[in-house]
Amino acid sequence: MDTSKYRILVVDDEPDIVEFLSYNLKKEGFQVDSASNGRLAIEKTLSFKPHLILLDVMMPDMDGMETCEELRNQPATKNTLIAFLTARSEDYSQIAGFDAGGDDYITKPIKPKVLISRIKALLKRSGGHLAESAESEAVPTEGIFIDKERYVVYLNGQEFSLPKKEFELLALLYSKPQKVFTRDEIYQAVWGDDIVVGDRTIDVHIRKLREKLGEEYIKTVKGVGYKFTS
Repeated sequence: MDTSKYRILVVDDEPDIVEFLSYNLKKEGFQVDSASNGRLAIEKTLSFKPHLILLDVMMPDMDGMETCEELRNQPATKNTLIAFLTARSEDYSQIAGFDAGGDDYITKPIKPKVLISRIKALLKRSGGHLAESAESEAVPTEGIFIDKERYVVYLNGQEFSLPKKEFELLALLYSKPQKVFTRDEIYQAVWGDDIVVGDRTIDVHIRKLREKLGEEYIKTVKGVGYKFTS
């Protein structure tokens, strides 16, 4: 991977951690900038345009969860990769992180080589969506249509965006209507083997999709997994 073309924003209110992370990322060849709080992170994101944000959770004034949600609500940053980096490892904290729109949840302390590996895996899987998108196909006025190039979803002709993992989960199910995807297949396709997520992560994302799309499109096959019905 040519790391020199990727920009990473490190967000943490502890200067020592920012210095440590920035040093190791720059050593690996990444372009790096930093911010000491959530509000500054949003400003830096709009100017620096990072491909990935390493975001601390526990920060004063505006914590990582709030920052992530705000970034997901802005068109310019809705698809930016966001990896939470925090000392909190409880399942409910991880669920809250994914629910806020995070792409990964990394627990401190972590060895630099392991962190770099996680970052490269995220960038590699998302590489196809980091470039400028092409023009979309004709959009039907009924039902759901997914534009993978532009990373948007149309529901009855109306365009809207989803957090990255919700989009990838929907796109997977949508790719083969009526096929039942097992939980293991979903974990591997959407999160990958190197990402550790809680047992309820898929359920949380399915619930969020149903809230936005309606109940009729994603069906639960008890004891097996989920399928998309058009």
